[in-house]
Amino acid sequence: MKKYVFVLLAVLVIIGVTGCAITRPFDLTENPVGSKVGEATGTLVLNGAYGGFVDYSLQTAARNGGITKIATADVRKKYLWYAVEYTTIVTGE
Repeated sequence: MKKYVFVLLAVLVIIGVTGCAITRPFDLTENPVGSKVGEATGTLVLNGAYGGFVDYSLQTAARNGGITKIATADVRKKYLWYAVEYTTIVTGE
């Protein structure tokens, strides 16, 4: 019986630390892709029920990278078993 409990706990731990990530690229403007990259990340725990306000907007990502002219943006959505992590990645000058 102890063996089954151990296996069950091991499976639950493995499920808890795994996730899936999806990245979607967006072409926003005709500005040239520069060398600057900015990121903004926000995590919604339990579908937004916990975590308060999270800011992963284009403006925040551009400000974090010192970008004034945005060329492209990627949005990465990473699924965890208890939360969803959003990351906005912008490039530009």
